[in-house]
Amino acid sequence: MKCNTTRLSHFWSPASIDLASLRTASHKTEENMGYTALVRWHNAPTTTLDLIKQNIIRNHGGIERAKWSLGVRSLRTVVGSTQGLQMERTMSILTMNNNAFVYLDDNAAPDYHYYLENREQLKNQIQEEPSHYRMTFVATSPPGALESLLTQLGSRWVPTRQPSTNTRASSASPGNHLSIEGSIFSIGTDWLVRAGNVILTGGTVKGMLLEVEYLPLPKMYSEPGSTPALLSNMLISILPKITELSAIVAITVSDQQWEEIEWNCNQAEQKETEPKGENDDVYVYEDTDDASLRQKGDWTGIFRDRRSAYAIMGSLKGEGLL
Repeated sequence: MKCNTTRLSHFWSPASIDLASLRTASHKTEENMGYTALVRWHNAPTTTLDLIKQNIIRNHGGIERAKWSLGVRSLRTVVGSTQGLQMERTMSILTMNNNAFVYLDDNAAPDYHYYLENREQLKNQIQEEPSHYRMTFVATSPPGALESLLTQLGSRWVPTRQPSTNTRASSASPGNHLSIEGSIFSIGTDWLVRAGNVILTGGTVKGMLLEVEYLPLPKMYSEPGSTPALLSNMLISILPKITELSAIVAITVSDQQWEEIEWNCNQAEQKETEPKGENDDVYVYEDTDDASLRQKGDWTGIFRDRRSAYAIMGSLKGEGLL
């Protein structure tokens, strides 16, 4: 699992802002869908969350709407051996709202793009298309359903962060390796800001995550190579004016990565239904009551959370925290 990162040390100064550079802070798919900016601050001071809260409320007229609480953990299992080497599957799980987002990496399965590029040659070696590829990203609801499934299958999954002699017991243990704890703010009816500390099991704080989302449009169109200045300006205006920003990086997911992630996306997920009726929730856009207006990739429900979860897990995995 790989998410691209770009350092932000030169992106902000009291006098000038390099908006063009901040374009890499966005999640973008090949259908030119909406943007959500995600930033990882590795060495954020312990007071940063309070500073961001004060800035949003005092300078942006924001309101603290809810707590932002995510749980993240990782598991592994041995599926066999090849030429004396053990073949493992690793599973990273992020719990958000009433969903568990699961990223499965099976190093014994073929890479999706490698298979496409070498399909004809590989067909001579295998009888049918693989049942799955190396990377699989799915959502389960409620989160406890995954634990029940692993228990029923008798899967020998063990935590990657702690040794265990009882490999069967771990599949039923929901203990997180780390959590993200903070707040969700609304600024008017157009913006959501999520800010939270990354906290390890023992209580050690490992920096923070900051996510900015623009709500009015289910998709945000932009010309190739153009800058989403709207998100860039908001993101930078929220960051505290601290001189040392070298440990801040922007997280981005490439089009090719999203193509691989979504190759087997369940069609049922693409037609998520919502109860009809009036909805004044700032988390949804105006026409969400009409299911016919929703399209794959719109910033609603599980699609928004799915993209956010993948980027967050990619960031933490890249740091070795998972």
